[in-house]
Amino acid sequence: MTPPEYKNDNELIAMCKASNDLGYAGLYKKYARRTYNSIHRIVSHTAEAEDLLQETFVEVFKEVDRLSNVLNFEAWVKRIAINKSISHLRKRKIEFADLGFTEAQAEEDYDIAENEIFESKVEDVKRCIAELPDGYRTIVTLYLFEQMPQEDISKLLGISHNTVRTQYHRAKKKILTSLKDKSYYE
Repeated sequence: MTPPEYKNDNELIAMCKASNDLGYAGLYKKYARRTYNSIHRIVSHTAEAEDLLQETFVEVFKEVDRLSNVLNFEAWVKRIAINKSISHLRKRKIEFADLGFTEAQAEEDYDIAENEIFESKVEDVKRCIAELPDGYRTIVTLYLFEQMPQEDISKLLGISHNTVRTQYHRAKKKILTSLKDKSYYE
């Protein structure tokens, strides 16, 4: 029999519907690492991220009958994982403040030197993102790593688009300041 990691998603889903454990194992093995990375970028605590990963797949596999209606299994799993991560942050009383009509500063104060720093080593930027407060880190993660439009982020978090935009720009400034303070670019 062909190992589950060589089967496509539809075959693995069919195996799940037939209560074949190899289907569940194959889907988990195929998508767990990437899903964990998405969760960890939002939650940033390893044990909590691992718990949320398990909760995500438990929910996914409970819905085995819905799996055949899912067009993109990975996107569906990631959406569940992101929703669980944000709910987890809310339970920890992380607030995504709605700043109302506060506008982000215009792009007219664009600084070429800051842009060069922002395009620095990916690891340095990721480390700086991990050091951000939870609210900022969540918005930056959803926007940069999950490639979610700001309008979708605002709906997901229940805050205005202006707040998402403002918090993204503030987070970006914090990242730039952190990179500058580390004297990487003298």
